Amino acid sequence: MRLRTGLLYGLFLVSVSYCAQAEESNALTTHSAKAVFADYLEYLTLPNVATQSATDIEKVARWTATKYSEYGFNTQLLENNGMPMLYADYMLAGKNAPTLLFYAHMDGQPVNAELWEQDSPWQPVLKIEENDSWVEKPLSLLDKDYDPNWRIFARSASDDKAPIMMLLAAINSLSTNKVTPSVNIKVLLDSNEEGGSPTLAKVIEKNKAQLSADAVVMLDGPMHPSNASTVVFGHRGATLVKLTVFGPNSDSHSGHFGNYIQNPAFLLSTLLAGMKNENGKVTIPNYYGDVPLSEETKQVLRDIPIDETALLARLGVAKSESVGSNYYESISLPSLNINGLSAASTTAVRTIIPASATASIDIRTTKEAHSSRQVRLLKDYITAKGYHIVDELPSKETRLKHEKLILIEVSPGTAALQTSLDEPVGLWAQKALESVSDEKVVVIPMMGGTVPTAPLVNSIEKPVILIPLVNADNNQHAPNENLRIGNFYSGTNALYQLLTTPYDQ
Repeated sequence: MRLRTGLLYGLFLVSVSYCAQAEESNALTTHSAKAVFADYLEYLTLPNVATQSATDIEKVARWTATKYSEYGFNTQLLENNGMPMLYADYMLAGKNAPTLLFYAHMDGQPVNAELWEQDSPWQPVLKIEENDSWVEKPLSLLDKDYDPNWRIFARSASDDKAPIMMLLAAINSLSTNKVTPSVNIKVLLDSNEEGGSPTLAKVIEKNKAQLSADAVVMLDGPMHPSNASTVVFGHRGATLVKLTVFGPNSDSHSGHFGNYIQNPAFLLSTLLAGMKNENGKVTIPNYYGDVPLSEETKQVLRDIPIDETALLARLGVAKSESVGSNYYESISLPSLNINGLSAASTTAVRTIIPASATASIDIRTTKEAHSSRQVRLLKDYITAKGYHIVDELPSKETRLKHEKLILIEVSPGTAALQTSLDEPVGLWAQKALESVSDEKVVVIPMMGGTVPTAPLVNSIEKPVILIPLVNADNNQHAPNENLRIGNFYSGTNALYQLLTTPYDQ
């Protein structure tokens, strides 16, 4: 009994000591985060839509390089057809210390300013929740103090300028307090992630030696809804497919030809409707594979806390599909989703049978259910429904020979990622983040979205994990994107903990 009491007392002292260290580091990082927060607000004023302006992206890259240099990084702009990426390093841990490569992206999604509840998405706005509404307040309130639940609204406020600046704040804390990091730090900031990172593989391969590291940490994506520290070990891939079903040579009068010629809009609708059952499961044979998820993975997914009632309420729907046993299992499986449908016009209404009907779909893939496999299964399904697949607009002869014609166009896909749950980099991250919040670190084997990890995996050939740092309800990719201010400070502390925790490979 005395031994047991002594052991418990010892554990208590260790716990108290660890918590005290955590509180001390949190105080240090809070001061540093506040100093960098003004830079973050300035950063948000820089338009960063790569698909619209290469000039804007170059300005963003140069601003970021200058700012990273100010905080002690060695920086280099990596040539990329007028939209440079940024390399930076902070190699103070010593030659024998492990090196981590942090990836994030400087670009953001396009904006429709009319849908934003502020004058401009490029002018950050402070908002405070009052009576279930977000009310704009002067930014000068932040000069005195802040409430962690206040929010900054602007494009890229969360995705992905916030983590880029949190990393600077963590480095600022190390430098200010003369703390040597436990790992050497390299940073790669992408310039066209939202455009699918079409040149990332080429840039990485060209600078492969410079970017070499022992592991890769991606700073992207939303945290668990509880705002507990989160470590993600994988993500689904994505492949875009466009289906076009053909009818008559040209739009035809529905009075003269209705009930006589097939309407491609009905044909396409019927084809699409048959691809899923009433529970949302894809009906294409073997779409999910023989054993899509291991029992170990299923158990980890069941252990992730989730309030699905609250999630449905936030989404504004009464019922979820029944593909997986819960939310996290569902987004770990392959999916098939309709993004858009078109067949003539619904605004300038004409009583016609359209010449064609088109659907754009996305296929979310996993490591086992990869893009080429899923596309092949889709094509087999469509063929079995009596369709003849063409690879270009059908000729007169082809139209007269086949009753059902479809054009299938496949865009290059992004591969899925699945890092083993026992990889040292993942265990290190969990250990480092234990002190950041009162909640247990949430381990997510697979997130539903897609990020460009394939070039990193293929070229650097080291394990990749994701550490999201922004609030889950940040409206990324949508109007009124925002960052919970408390996340800027907790994210800075999280990165500080990562950089000062020994990494055993």
